[in-house]
Amino acid sequence: MRPDVIDLREFYASRLGQVARKLLRRRIRQMWPDVGGMDILGLGYSSPYLQQFQGEATRALAFMPAQQGVHRWPVRDRNRVALVDDRELPLPDASIDRVLLVHGLENAEQVTPLLREVWRVLAPGGRLLVVAPNRRGIWARMERTPFGHGHPYSPGQLSRLLRDNLFQPSERASALYMPPATSGMVLRTAGVWEQLGQSWGHAFAGVLLVEADKQIYAVSSKVRRRRRRPIAVALPAPPAGAVGLTIGEHNINFDYRAASSIIKLPREVD
Repeated sequence: MRPDVIDLREFYASRLGQVARKLLRRRIRQMWPDVGGMDILGLGYSSPYLQQFQGEATRALAFMPAQQGVHRWPVRDRNRVALVDDRELPLPDASIDRVLLVHGLENAEQVTPLLREVWRVLAPGGRLLVVAPNRRGIWARMERTPFGHGHPYSPGQLSRLLRDNLFQPSERASALYMPPATSGMVLRTAGVWEQLGQSWGHAFAGVLLVEADKQIYAVSSKVRRRRRRPIAVALPAPPAGAVGLTIGEHNINFDYRAASSIIKLPREVD
């Protein structure tokens, strides 16, 4: 069962979630040390990890799948989140420099259409960074965290999946070597676990990170191109001057008259 936006937000508000976010953000920053002047798209539930790129990247956008639900992000700034069909992203071709996929791949109902859409919106030379649960790690076996849901991957499976969908893996990393426990001692020693884990290799990591380059190949004419439609989302009123989100020639409009801060849609969205 896929965790919804409420489950995800509650996890990252917990002490365990805060520690996991800190460790993963550090690893992501090591892989993307400089994003100045770039357009970054986060897919799945990426908002806990996009915050560090605000003010450095030209744009940092968060797209959340309709089956998961959405909440406003950032809370005190112009809204940069939209609810979408992750198989039909409301973006022009080759419009994004970096894509961060967190809590998305392992929960996707159709992996190939998702990755082909990521390939389409990435500019030539663009890069995808996938964060996915390690099938051999303890985090994938514990449902108390979002990494214990969906389909986990081994390093080899993840690399093959990316190559099969026109990406070339270029860098690999791992994180979350601490057990997903809530005891104070484990949380306080999380940094020590992480340092020790780097000498153990990927086998005991809770999460795998794989960066992949977009490969420019001829796409089969048999691939049917569907019309991409943004999904209107009701979100609370933003600060003065924040009226919506415009990406290229595409407008994503929000109805700010609604009072709810969290929107969940039915599982099937046509």
